[in-house]
Amino acid sequence: MISIKSSREIELMRKTSLMAAECLDFLGQQIQIGMTTEDLDRLAYDWIKERGAIPAPLNYNGFPKSICTSLNDVICHGIPSKKDKVKNGDILNIDVTTILDGFHGDTNRTFIVGDVPERVVKLVETTYQCMIEGISTVKPGARLGDIGFAIETLANKHGFTVVQEYCGHGIGREFHEDPQVLHYGQAGTGVTLKEGMTFTVEPMINAGKRYCKLLRDGWTVKTKDGSLSAQFEHTIVVTSEGFEILSLAPGNKGEMPNIFVCQ
Repeated sequence: MISIKSSREIELMRKTSLMAAECLDFLGQQIQIGMTTEDLDRLAYDWIKERGAIPAPLNYNGFPKSICTSLNDVICHGIPSKKDKVKNGDILNIDVTTILDGFHGDTNRTFIVGDVPERVVKLVETTYQCMIEGISTVKPGARLGDIGFAIETLANKHGFTVVQEYCGHGIGREFHEDPQVLHYGQAGTGVTLKEGMTFTVEPMINAGKRYCKLLRDGWTVKTKDGSLSAQFEHTIVVTSEGFEILSLAPGNKGEMPNIFVCQ
């Protein structure tokens, strides 16, 4: 059942999504070579709780931490750990979801740590552009398949592949609602978009083949071939004229955020 949000509900989602975006900006500014991903998790927990919100991943279906931290060949759902230290040349995705006034806001970004080859920069920048390309298709009357088709077409054009086992999702009072938002597929297929729908667009793009593997912890997903993977995510709402990105940080007009840290 796909939930159509009222204007009041959309305003509440705007607030929580903005909070998630602000937290993500804050964490990006804290990344330092040598720190652990658990250090980032602790910073996120404190930041969110100090503002009267709840970190949605914490204890969600048993997930043990407040954010997801996915390094290098980790596609998604990486668990922050004392063992995982940030190194020069890493790429690091941080995924933040907040609960405020009963509503969820979800966003993530892949950061480039220090010096990396140009091919890695291209992977990360292309992944961001894939997300934007998918979002740009959103309007009343469009189809969910339009989003996936746009993403897959752009990724393949640059020699990258799209993870198919994990996808975007409806969001609101629940962390994960209908519909599922695939990042591949055929234009003109799938659910018809309607004003008031809220969902995430969050493509996971691999430098190698698209295949993945789930680790024994039941959460961490890695590329099967060990290649790098990047991801970006926004929470959006379908408007009467198109879409609104709810998880844009203050001052951001939709341009690509800073992804380079520890330069």
